[in-house]
Amino acid sequence: MDITIRAGFLAHQDPEASLAFYRDVLGFEVRGDVGRDGLRWITVGPAGQADSSVVLHPVGEGPGLLLTTPDLDSVFERLQARAEVIQEPIEQPYGVRDCAFLDPAGNLIRVQELR
Repeated sequence: MDITIRAGFLAHQDPEASLAFYRDVLGFEVRGDVGRDGLRWITVGPAGQADSSVVLHPVGEGPGLLLTTPDLDSVFERLQARAEVIQEPIEQPYGVRDCAFLDPAGNLIRVQELR
């Protein structure tokens, strides 16, 4: 399988405090800042490392791992018999096609198709 680690996810309780820490203290770039229904997802990462990022997400959503692949359907086909499927491959309203599984410990793994 051709899979790459894309991002780690860290919960936040205060998006402004988290943003200040990752941006101002660690010097990470802000790559995305999306709000919806009173919640906020902030994507940050080290300068010069565009393929590596951390998504700061609202409390209440489980931490997880985001993987990318050029062939989502073949990855889904292989994993669906070996992991608990949370979401079959779908086109998300925010412009990505992905699926989701739980690993044996219950951690969320999202697999996103590269475009």
